[in-house]
Amino acid sequence: MPLSDGRAAYWRLRLQALALLMLAHRNAALRVFTSMLSRWPNDGYLLASRAHLHAQLGEHDLALADARTLTRAHPRRYAADWFNLAYLLANADCDEEAERAFHRAIELDPKLDRAWYGLGLLLVHARRFDEAAVALQRNAELQPMSPYGWYQLARVQLDRGQPEQARQIMRHLKEFEPGVAARLEREIGFAA
Repeated sequence: MPLSDGRAAYWRLRLQALALLMLAHRNAALRVFTSMLSRWPNDGYLLASRAHLHAQLGEHDLALADARTLTRAHPRRYAADWFNLAYLLANADCDEEAERAFHRAIELDPKLDRAWYGLGLLLVHARRFDEAAVALQRNAELQPMSPYGWYQLARVQLDRGQPEQARQIMRHLKEFEPGVAARLEREIGFAA
């Protein structure tokens, strides 16, 4: 059965934008997505794509506007939509709104490790170390071989006055990321 004229136009334009992206013509692809959004204003794929392009082009306010529109129009579409919004908000120093967006991402997908990590960093920035430790511990559980969560968790344990827990994390890091463990030892001034 043939596609309706509207569906055919949508897919033709979407493929055109993807081809432009493959050729690294971001601004041209952005114009295509913008044109498409005038016809399909709440399309989740188009909003997410344009937000991503705006962010890549350094147009953070425009990226944030599209990310907000996306999560309002499609609040249950993808946890990643909320993570992306949270990330943009955190970079814009909208910490309270970013925290809510991180929590929403985690609510939609409790295994979204990067949302736990982002939330942990945001809480560290707010000096809410006990809550940050919980978020970073969850990130480390979800990504046990990634040094980033463990590294931040060790630093938070020191901030919480838990040097022995920091040492345990450093010993763990030495098992699979000795370079990161050595850097951490230099930064905090004691060995595992």
